[in-house]
Amino acid sequence: MNAAQLLLLAGLAGVGSAVGIHAPRGAAELAGPRPTSLAAVPLEEAMIYWEYNSSGNDLGVHVFLDGEDWKSLRITNSEDRLLFVVSGFGPYKALGMTELFFEGAEPSLDEVPLNKLLAAFPEGVYEFEGRTVDDAVIRGESEFSHAIPDGPDVTATVGPGNLLEISWTAVTGPPPGFPNLPINIVGYQVLVEEDFQVTVPSSVLSLTVPPEYVGALAPGKHEFEVLAIDESGNQTITEGSFRL
Repeated sequence: MNAAQLLLLAGLAGVGSAVGIHAPRGAAELAGPRPTSLAAVPLEEAMIYWEYNSSGNDLGVHVFLDGEDWKSLRITNSEDRLLFVVSGFGPYKALGMTELFFEGAEPSLDEVPLNKLLAAFPEGVYEFEGRTVDDAVIRGESEFSHAIPDGPDVTATVGPGNLLEISWTAVTGPPPGFPNLPINIVGYQVLVEEDFQVTVPSSVLSLTVPPEYVGALAPGKHEFEVLAIDESGNQTITEGSFRL
């Protein structure tokens, strides 16, 4: 079982998850005393958000943070429950860390009911708190929402001269059965295979992939995704394919 799966299972069970460079001790011991100083170094980025795959009907929670030279960090949810702890050892403790991104496991909603996942990650402000290598408090927060956008309908058109146009419909609401909350799409992201990625404003509903890139692809079937990104940071994927 990988670390992301452990995180989700820990969240569903209502306990914390501890990750370290060495074998982890108890989560509370890794976390140490909770930072209480009012003067804190702000994290440059702190985000927690849903990612729904409308094609696979799976849903998970992702985290991204960025800050200079921190050695330990903890995340607590809107109910002040400890969800995640990471602590560096050896050179990571001495020199610090900066960015951290991880994906929670994304179970199928056919296996884990939507209401159970939503209850495991309640809405509200999630706190990111830790210590820098100089032992200063570092802190950030993220407003976590259950406003999850629907997936766009996608198409791909292949033409002569390595022409590839990917189009999608505008997203204006949540998927059927999801919380009926306002959706405000701020952008769409297009990914082709593993190495082509473009983000466009919400007013754009199609993209022509550079013919130089298309011409370098091997004949056969190729996968692409279009993500609808809500102002909350929550995003939903629709998968598609085309054949050359």
